[in-house]
Amino acid sequence: MQIIPPALENLIENLSLLPGIGKKTATRLALNILRKPSSQAKDLARALLELHGSIQLCSCCFTFSESDPCDICAEPKRQADIICVVEQSADLLAIEKTSSFPGHYHILHGVLSPIDGMGPDEIKIKELLARAANGTVKEVIIATSSTVPGEATANYLTDALKSIPVKVTRLACGIPMGMDIKYADKYTLAKAIEARSTPL
Repeated sequence: MQIIPPALENLIENLSLLPGIGKKTATRLALNILRKPSSQAKDLARALLELHGSIQLCSCCFTFSESDPCDICAEPKRQADIICVVEQSADLLAIEKTSSFPGHYHILHGVLSPIDGMGPDEIKIKELLARAANGTVKEVIIATSSTVPGEATANYLTDALKSIPVKVTRLACGIPMGMDIKYADKYTLAKAIEARSTPL
């Protein structure tokens, strides 16, 4: 006996393929969509269909954009001689929310992870090296995460950029604002000591 109608089951299965969405959440989302007026469901379906037709990768920084170059790369007030290297477009958005970075970005679209089949050719490393070597870039800020793959990627990029006359820096990491030192784990504390700076 089929408890869930096949069309609903199909939607649940597809929603559960999204990162961070388990079967229970996918079911809740699918039932919520079903309860909405059909016009809203059609709007959602249309937005999903238009997504791949409207969005492309910026040929300069490789972020998702409706224009090429993207708005950040096309903005004349941004400093094109500083490139911040991030793993994904979501990282760019997080940095942009701070309104503290005046330069350009480079999105790798992943990190080095041999176990997942992600080597240097699978992410945008060659493109980064070409940008860094074009003679206009003065600094490359490596802003990958402090996970094992993120650190491996940062180390690989640091070595690869040694032959190019650019300043290479790493985004500082360590103890977050408002955290008591005694609650920091030893790895976070070690990173904070390593990345220490003079007081402002």
